[in-house]
Amino acid sequence: MPALRKYSTAVTRQTLPDNGEYNSLRRKKTSKMKKLRNHPQSNQQENSPKTVNNETDLCSLTDLEFKREIVKILKELREDMNSNADTLRKELENIRRSQEKLEHSFAKMQTELRAVKTRMNNAEERISDMEDRIMEITQSSQQTENRIKKLESNIRDLWDNIKRANLCIIGIPEGVEKDKGMENIFEEIIAGNFPNLKDTGVKIQEAQRAPNKLNPNRPTPRHIIIKMPKVSDKERILKAAREKQNVTYKGTPIRISADFATETLQARREWQEIFKVLEGKNTQPRILYPARISFKIEGEIKNFSNKQKLKEYSNTKPRLKEILKGLL
Repeated sequence: MPALRKYSTAVTRQTLPDNGEYNSLRRKKTSKMKKLRNHPQSNQQENSPKTVNNETDLCSLTDLEFKREIVKILKELREDMNSNADTLRKELENIRRSQEKLEHSFAKMQTELRAVKTRMNNAEERISDMEDRIMEITQSSQQTENRIKKLESNIRDLWDNIKRANLCIIGIPEGVEKDKGMENIFEEIIAGNFPNLKDTGVKIQEAQRAPNKLNPNRPTPRHIIIKMPKVSDKERILKAAREKQNVTYKGTPIRISADFATETLQARREWQEIFKVLEGKNTQPRILYPARISFKIEGEIKNFSNKQKLKEYSNTKPRLKEILKGLL
């Protein structure tokens, strides 16, 4: 303990008063002890260990007592320092362990984050592939739909061409053909309504009742389909029917029209309102084969296959647009 001794000696030299002050303090202490000698507590204080409570008590000690007190204080200070050092070491160890746990947790989180990022990248790639696939399917579906529409249009045109020379007679009662036959019924209609066509050599190639696919029990009679060998013969009969207007068979009103596919008939019906309006404006409208509308506007004859094209054209003609207002 050489260093401790040197330190205690240095402290003693710096703390102890000079000889005059020291002798004065000794005399005061002796006088005080005489006064308290007969006091009951004085003996107890002499027999009990001395305790230093403040700087004044410390200065009142002898050299030996002072040194002992200093040594005691230093020892307690050293013990406190050792105790605090142990506590600090434990706290540092706990901090180190906590840091290791945090580092481990952070490393684990980074690993999980990389895994999540990898999954997200894979998911994005799959989504991108799916979007591309959906786009391909959509384009393919659109192309397929366009092909289907084109095929339907081609089939409808083909069917209309097949029926181009056909006439449709509506209103002939069921069963009359059993006795006379379809050809005789047609000749009676021509003779009774269009006598000027009787001697023109109009002949029919085939005649039959239209099959009733929708409702076999319908109350109205099925149409009679007349297949003409020449389209010109069909056109002459239709023209005569339009001129006569009231065509009958044995007093029963009947109607003669061209035979078309169902889609074509629907397309022709869609022109009816426009046809009536144009007819009232003296534009000479006509329904051309198979389902086109034709009329005269500003000295020109125009024809259209659908309403969209007619609408686009009417936007360039204010007068026509006003006539067809609300119909397109």
